[in-house]
Amino acid sequence: MRSSSKRAKNINTKPDKPLPLRVFITGASSGLGAALARHYAAQGAILGLAARRQEQLVALCATLPDAQPYPLDVCDSAAMQVAAADFIARAGVPDVVIAAAGISVGTLTEYADDLAVFQAVMNTNVLGTVTTFQPFLLPMRTAGSGALVGIGSVAGIRGLPGGSAYSASKSALITYLESLRVELNGSGVQVTTINPGYITTPMTAVNPYRMPFIMSAEQAAAKIARIIGKRRTYATIPWQMAIVAKLLRALPRPLYDRLFARAPRKPRQLPL
Repeated sequence: MRSSSKRAKNINTKPDKPLPLRVFITGASSGLGAALARHYAAQGAILGLAARRQEQLVALCATLPDAQPYPLDVCDSAAMQVAAADFIARAGVPDVVIAAAGISVGTLTEYADDLAVFQAVMNTNVLGTVTTFQPFLLPMRTAGSGALVGIGSVAGIRGLPGGSAYSASKSALITYLESLRVELNGSGVQVTTINPGYITTPMTAVNPYRMPFIMSAEQAAAKIARIIGKRRTYATIPWQMAIVAKLLRALPRPLYDRLFARAPRKPRQLPL
């Protein structure tokens, strides 16, 4: 009788409901950042969403069940500190921080006007990621959990003509994320590098050339979320682009130079 009663008690006991993910995303007003926000919202996540374009950001948050907007520039470290502190106070230490803010424009070193563009691209794509991670890192390390996710690019594997600022920034970002991953080894904090190929976003809409293996932002967001959930530290998406990236790495410099000297180029876009 005693064992039967115990079984009945176990059968009637409801399992604890898993806590919702707490996710902070930059560059969330459009493109990949917005797609990631919608993807995680559909999973019931508590969201902190940051972007420069306040009107678009607030409009997106209004369509999501639990999203707090943080209108800011990721290069503004003081604003990011305030946003991080507010999100932690509201929701707790995040489970996932995704630095998705980025600039992709064509640049040419010979034009003096492009110097400011180079600086803006490097500041947003590299230092903006550092600024995003910094205020969350100590709380996550203390908690011994969480994931810091940087969005690199296949363009960071080899330098692309006409895209020198973007390629350089993504190459620097990939190396930064590698350094950070090694620094945090054993801490419980995961560092993930995602190198997408082409994604259908406003940044690629201006490209006047064919973009092989292009993904929708929604497809990319779903792939990225799966990679994060599996605690992978490095991935190139889609898988076809992963093969392309390996081939690009293997090409000898003289051969690469000849093949890409006449490659199509992203148009210059001034001012930012």
